[in-house]
Amino acid sequence: MSIQQGSAGGMPVLILKEGSTQTKGRDAQKNNIAAAKLISEVLRTSLGPRGMDKMLVDGLGDVTITNDGATILKEIDVQHPAAKMMVEISKATDNEVGDGTSSVVVLAGALIEKAEELITKDVHPTIIVDGYRKSALKSIEFYNNLARKIDGGDKSELIKVAKTSMQTKLVSRESSELAELVVNGALQVSERNESGYNVDIDDVKVEKKAGGSLRDTNLIKGIVLDKEVVHGGMPKRVEKAKIALINSALEIEKTEFDAKINISSPDQMKMFLDEENKMLKGMVDKIISSGANVAICQKGIDDVAQHYLAKSNILAVRRVKESDMTKLSRATGARIVNNLEDLSSKDLGSSDLVEERKVETDKWVFIEGCKNPKAVTILIRGGSQRVVDEAERAIHDALMVTKDVMEKPAIVAGGGSPESYVAGKLREWSSTLSGREQLAADKFAESLEVIPLALAENAGMDPIDTLTELRTKQAKGAKWSGIDARSAKIVDMSKLDIVEPLSVKEQIIKSATEVASMILRVDDVVASSKSGAGGPPGGMPPGGMGEM
Repeated sequence: MSIQQGSAGGMPVLILKEGSTQTKGRDAQKNNIAAAKLISEVLRTSLGPRGMDKMLVDGLGDVTITNDGATILKEIDVQHPAAKMMVEISKATDNEVGDGTSSVVVLAGALIEKAEELITKDVHPTIIVDGYRKSALKSIEFYNNLARKIDGGDKSELIKVAKTSMQTKLVSRESSELAELVVNGALQVSERNESGYNVDIDDVKVEKKAGGSLRDTNLIKGIVLDKEVVHGGMPKRVEKAKIALINSALEIEKTEFDAKINISSPDQMKMFLDEENKMLKGMVDKIISSGANVAICQKGIDDVAQHYLAKSNILAVRRVKESDMTKLSRATGARIVNNLEDLSSKDLGSSDLVEERKVETDKWVFIEGCKNPKAVTILIRGGSQRVVDEAERAIHDALMVTKDVMEKPAIVAGGGSPESYVAGKLREWSSTLSGREQLAADKFAESLEVIPLALAENAGMDPIDTLTELRTKQAKGAKWSGIDARSAKIVDMSKLDIVEPLSVKEQIIKSATEVASMILRVDDVVASSKSGAGGPPGGMPPGGMGEM
């Protein structure tokens, strides 16, 4: 149906084309709030070390088992526009700080749910949004007062943070060993500057292969290439390697324009082939004269060139990804050469060992023992593909939190401790506000307490009793008291070494407040129909706004 508007003359004015739908006022708000709450509910049970995993099956039947918020929401094909916004904040948090992807959605859902209570009491959404924004700024201030400053290069503190991140995942039993690998890797590729550390986690290459157990996961001070040596006659192991990185093909390239070669006698044919061989030998001679005994090529290597390289005892790998070439350059100190004519001994990198090894059924080339590599590899092993996939996600999160702490060296306790403390402080502060903003600040404090409540519920504890006890302990001065889900008790989290980066907490507050404010301010949803389509309107599920 088209939406009509009555004009002064009583004639209907058609505004939207046929098939468009409009939801207005309280109905639109309710629909959006319901969708946001549903998404939040999905992730609520996955919070904390006792959180449950989700099994996700995609359209092709591939199974993913995880409790990582960002992965869950990415795999769910969400249609509702408000739910899509919740998915986006999870993605943004993952990209920015790497952890807290479930917490941010749970908090956003709680903020929206609490706001709904105020809307039913005729508090205007704009007033709620203003109150929320002020509360968010105040919360970040309280978080900063609570946080403990550390040294960004302190290995023991970094291991605590990485370990805490992994304890909520499938790899929790191996979290000690894996956390050490992650921190060693991050410290290796980090660069010190005036303001602290700069860490690019892209310099930590993560390779995974099912087989063995998680304990077989190791850190390689160099790069692992999922390629094999190109020729059977080449050495499979080279010690004290001199590595040439070549970005041009060791092949005779075809001309860009159509060309025809007329050969009228066998002699001419022989001359032609000899010339081709000569050109390829010239390329190989260039590599030999530079002193390289390992050649890694981004493009192809001709069979004849392979033969000459094998004769000269040079180990060669071809068709290596550009990203891997960059990492190799950072690891070995080699310069990537675009033109073979420019190759000299100065361009070569070095490593103690280059070796082809069999990893399960595949042959991979290991370049290890680099002097001071600025790129390293973590090779993940595990009992099945599902396990190594989940381990990869856990290691990514741990790398990100390590990077966060190195770049902003401040930590707070885990186990819902800072959320409960900040909620108490917000309640005290809200009494200084006037009017209805005070109600919004109180609701913000209640929303923050949803995190410790969810942790307690998932651990099988009584949520109300737990929260009351937690508040009491913190009011008596034990600021770092939190919920230990494993023992189902309230303890000092600093003694258990359960700590989280301050930057993650700040990001959660900012993102959750922004998305809640955005959803609450919507009072009209217009869904256009797809041109010529008779089905449900674009971007909307069958049945309109209420379904998901």
